[in-house]
Amino acid sequence: MTIAKNAVVHSTITLERTYAATPERVFAAWADPKTKRRWFAEGEGWQVEAFEMDFRVGGVEHSRFRGSGEVVFGNDTIYQDIVPGQRIVSAYTMSAGERRISASLATVEMWPSGSGTRLVFTEQAAFFDGADGAEMREQGWRVLLGKLGEQLAAPQSS
Repeated sequence: MTIAKNAVVHSTITLERTYAATPERVFAAWADPKTKRRWFAEGEGWQVEAFEMDFRVGGVEHSRFRGSGEVVFGNDTIYQDIVPGQRIVSAYTMSAGERRISASLATVEMWPSGSGTRLVFTEQAAFFDGADGAEMREQGWRVLLGKLGEQLAAPQSS
């Protein structure tokens, strides 16, 4: 498929996971800057150049990171709605270098499920000029939610 110059492609991604941790602990993994940086920004093959987070309604999160190439990727988030242990809604943009590649509304919902938590992640995205795309974004979130699971399975530090 050929994407026209200045085209916008819209997509909705929904992923579900069940974690063996309480909704409060899952929520905390999204809310605590040190914990979120570990599962969201750090990773094999990625160099984190910046990660700042102000977790409150109206607060912002900024991260900059690069893989093996020279391109610096950016994520700029504004928190729209937060209900502790239940819901996080944010609007965010992604960039590659100086070029904005997408804008999204992301919703994280959490419910008790047995002794754990059922998490539903939904992203409504607009991808610009053929960059990134729903398949790559979904794969990225699959990896991130897997890393969140690893973080939740790790022993809690005191």
